[in-house]
Amino acid sequence: MNEEMKASYTAPAEAIGKLPGNGNPVVAHKFGADPYALAFGGRVYLYNTNDVLEYDGEGEVKDNTYGNINKLSVLSSDDLINWTDHGVIRAAGPEGAARWATQSWAPAAAHKKIGGEDRFFLYFANNASGIGVLTSDSPTGPWTDPIGKPLISRDMPAAAGVTWLFDPAVLVDEDGTGYLYYGGGVPEGQHEMPNTARVVRLGDDMISVAGEAATIPAPFMFEDAGINKYNGEYYYTYCSNFYNGARPEGSPPAGEIAYMTSDNPMGPWTYQGSILQNPGQLFGVGGNNHHAIFQFQDAWYIAYHAQTLAKAMGVAKGYRSTHLNSVRFAEDGSIVEIAADWKGVDPIKPFDPFVLADAATMAWSAGVTAQPFVGDETDRQSAKLVVSDVHDGDWTAVAGVDFGDGASSVSASIASAAEGSTIELRLDRPDGKLIGTLVVPNTGSLRQWKEVETKIAGAEGIHDLYFLFRGESEKELLRFNAWRFGR
Repeated sequence: MNEEMKASYTAPAEAIGKLPGNGNPVVAHKFGADPYALAFGGRVYLYNTNDVLEYDGEGEVKDNTYGNINKLSVLSSDDLINWTDHGVIRAAGPEGAARWATQSWAPAAAHKKIGGEDRFFLYFANNASGIGVLTSDSPTGPWTDPIGKPLISRDMPAAAGVTWLFDPAVLVDEDGTGYLYYGGGVPEGQHEMPNTARVVRLGDDMISVAGEAATIPAPFMFEDAGINKYNGEYYYTYCSNFYNGARPEGSPPAGEIAYMTSDNPMGPWTYQGSILQNPGQLFGVGGNNHHAIFQFQDAWYIAYHAQTLAKAMGVAKGYRSTHLNSVRFAEDGSIVEIAADWKGVDPIKPFDPFVLADAATMAWSAGVTAQPFVGDETDRQSAKLVVSDVHDGDWTAVAGVDFGDGASSVSASIASAAEGSTIELRLDRPDGKLIGTLVVPNTGSLRQWKEVETKIAGAEGIHDLYFLFRGESEKELLRFNAWRFGR
C-alpha cells in the first residue's frame, strides 16, 4: 500500500453514545430496552426488547411506536465490559415462535433443571394484553412455544384487576418452585395505590400457573416488575408512576425504581424506599424506567435502560439502551441508593486474546453494525453475528486484553468484495500504537470467508485492543467474523 493511498484515508470515526473507557451504555451499535439478566455458565445474558429506529414517509426518524417490535435481542459477557452480540430471537409475529402474539416486549429469563436437564424459559409481554413463555435447552435458543397460547391471558383470574398485563419477572427459589411477577397501570383515581401488580406460583414445568395470583400493594406502582432473593429475604422492585400531585412523605418520586421486601415470595410486602432515579435526572434524557437486579460472581448489579445512545445520535424519541451499575446491600439488608453513571462497572477479569473470539464481541465501536453470519434468523435461534457495514475509519475495540509476555501473530476470518482493504491493530486508542496490519483479500463476496494472518510486534501486558478498518471503496469494505492471537 503506497503513501498516497494512506493519505486518502479519513481519521478514525468518533464514538457515539458509548465512549472509550466507559461501560455505559453496554453497546453502541444497537439499541436494547427493558433489560433482564440471566447468569449461567460463567456468563451474563442480557435479554432486551429489540428497539429499532422507525421512519416516517420522508425518511426521518419518528417516535418509537413499539407496535412493530416482535423480536427480542440477546447480549452476553463474562467480564461485564466486552459484550457478544447474539442477534435477535423471533418471539412473536407470523415468523415467530409464538404466532398468536403480535408483539414481544420486556422479556424475563430463568433457568431450571428439569429431569436432570438444563431448561431455559423466556417470558415476554404481548403488548399489555398477555404474557407468553418460550423454552429452550440453551440461553440463546432455538426457542419454541410449548403451549401455543398466552401463559396469562385476559380471560384468566390471574389477570383480574390488572390494567397492563405485561413486564414479567421470574424467580426460581431454592426448592425449585417458580414464581412469576407481572402487571402495571394506574386505574383512574388510584395513583397512590393502583393495586395492579401480581405474583403467581408457577407449575413445576414453569409453563403453567399453579394456584391463585396475589396482589402486591406497591405504592405509586406504574410498571416493571423485578424480583430477587438476598439473605433469605425477597425483594420486589418496580417503577413508580408519573403522578404529578402531592405524594405522602416517604413515597417514591415519579419514574423511579422502588422496592418492597417480604419473607415469602407471595408476600405480604413492606415498602422500603426508592433506589434508582429516573434517567432524566441521571443522564439528562427522560422516559420510562425499567430495570433488572442480578447477582454475578458474588457481586450484585442492576441493568436498566435510558435513551443515552439515541440522544447522542440526535433521535431521543423513545429508543432505549441498556446500562449497568453496581448494587450494594447495607448490613441491615436495605439496598443502598444506586449511583448510575457513564462509567458503569469495573471488568471482573481481563480478556484472553489467545482463545478464538467472535468479532461481534466489543467494548466500544464506531460506525459499524452486526449482521448474521449466514442468511437470517429463521429457526428462532440467536444468530452467529459478524461485524458489518464497515467503512474507512470505522473501528471496534475490546477492553482489557491480556497479551501476557507477548503475542507473535494474529489470525482473523474476513470476507470482502473490495480491493486494498486492511485492518490495523492498535493499542489503547483508535490511533494508538500499531502492532500489526491484516491485509484483507478480495474473497469475491461478503459471504465468502477466508482466514488471514500477520505477524505482531509490541503487544505485551494488558491493553485495550482496537481494530481500525481501512480502505478506499465507498461501499462496505468487509465483514469481520472472528480473531485470535498466537504466542
